Amino acid sequence: MTFSASDSIGHGSASASLGPEGRILEVRAKRGDRVLDLCCGSGDLAFLLSQNVGLDGQVMAVDFSRQQLQTAADRQEQRWKPCYKNIKWIKGDALDLPFANCYFDAVTVGYGLRNVVDKSKAMREIFRVLKPGSSASILDFNKSSSLFTTSLQSWMIDNVVVPLASGYGLTEEYKYLKSSISQYPTGKELEELAKEAGFSAAKHYELGGGLMGDLVATR
Repeated sequence: MTFSASDSIGHGSASASLGPEGRILEVRAKRGDRVLDLCCGSGDLAFLLSQNVGLDGQVMAVDFSRQQLQTAADRQEQRWKPCYKNIKWIKGDALDLPFANCYFDAVTVGYGLRNVVDKSKAMREIFRVLKPGSSASILDFNKSSSLFTTSLQSWMIDNVVVPLASGYGLTEEYKYLKSSISQYPTGKELEELAKEAGFSAAKHYELGGGLMGDLVATR
């Protein structure tokens, strides 16, 4: 079962500039593809993916939080691009995805795997629903081995992320952020997790000076 919060503040602020979220699109979701956005939160990444796959493609956006999905659906109704009609919001569990084997051309996870209790099982589910030769891109805060980066990350969370979240009334949801990062696997551990799940290749890329990380795993 997933932890219900999906870090929508981080999700939104990154996608606004196509920074880290732009990097996650390197799973090469292309026009006509069927893509899964797992732990979709309020939908920022799903909206980006919908532009990549176009009206001929489809984005399945899954989250454990009904409230987040409703927020995403409300935002979809307010947006004008025709391609946004290709997004379907689905309440689901990252540990038991409601899709057939080899169903998706690409899978993305933005700020979500860190909140999943059984990360190994979630990784196996991602592997299961991906088509052979396709890739998953998993973006999150990076658990850095650098003391400087860790200190800077801690300062950013205390002085930027949490105050921003407070402005949205989400103070309680973000109090856990630093502790969840400290318990998150390192880049090397994520690569090993992916390979243990069956992926043929896995590479973790540090972004933003090591503050963020993107695991790209290919089935």
